[in-house]
Amino acid sequence: MTTVRIPAGWPATEERARAVQDELRGRVVLDETGPPPGTGRVTGVDVAYDDERDVVVAAAVVLDSATLDVVAESTAVGRVPFPYVPGLLAFREIPAVLAALEALPCAPGLVVCDGYGLAHPRRFGLASHLGVLTGLPTIGVAKNPFTFAYEEPGTPRGSSSPLLAGEEEVGRALRTQAGVKPVFVSVGHRVTLETACAHTLHLAPRFRQPETTRHADALCRRALRTTTA
Repeated sequence: MTTVRIPAGWPATEERARAVQDELRGRVVLDETGPPPGTGRVTGVDVAYDDERDVVVAAAVVLDSATLDVVAESTAVGRVPFPYVPGLLAFREIPAVLAALEALPCAPGLVVCDGYGLAHPRRFGLASHLGVLTGLPTIGVAKNPFTFAYEEPGTPRGSSSPLLAGEEEVGRALRTQAGVKPVFVSVGHRVTLETACAHTLHLAPRFRQPETTRHADALCRRALRTTTA
């Protein structure tokens, strides 16, 4: 397991963190289609916390996009670098996620985050932040719609409806399994919303959550139980 080192100058206050979001948001690339589903590699990232020990563990799990078999995995552990503030969760998670990605023995390809990209009050959630810092194509697949509105998608698998901030579409509610609660997909960086939804469906052949998220969630929880940090 890799030990996380907090980058020099990492924001310590809400004011500074918001200033960083404002600075980096303009670098998000929205005019690239992104890699086609079922090709290359795709990587899930997730984090788990132990609040009593002030510890965060991140996991990165690489899948072969065609077969959904696990190709590689890594974990990283460190101290939580930022307080809990809604809308600024990326500042708690990114140093550990970056360390886990850097520890992989292969290129990650598309990265799927358990969270948000443009579907964020400041249009710069974890997936966008991570994409800008790494240059990788990223998407966010979240379990709930945050503060945004949507109409319930149709019952069949693949049905979707816009995730809205007023009249602005910031993502999509996507039914990955028939009759099961939708997930909430948003663009992170260098991927269109249509491609992000297609990847999410491809990665969720049997369950509500993408296989990337399921593997990364299980790995970071296992790692947290065994870490002595």
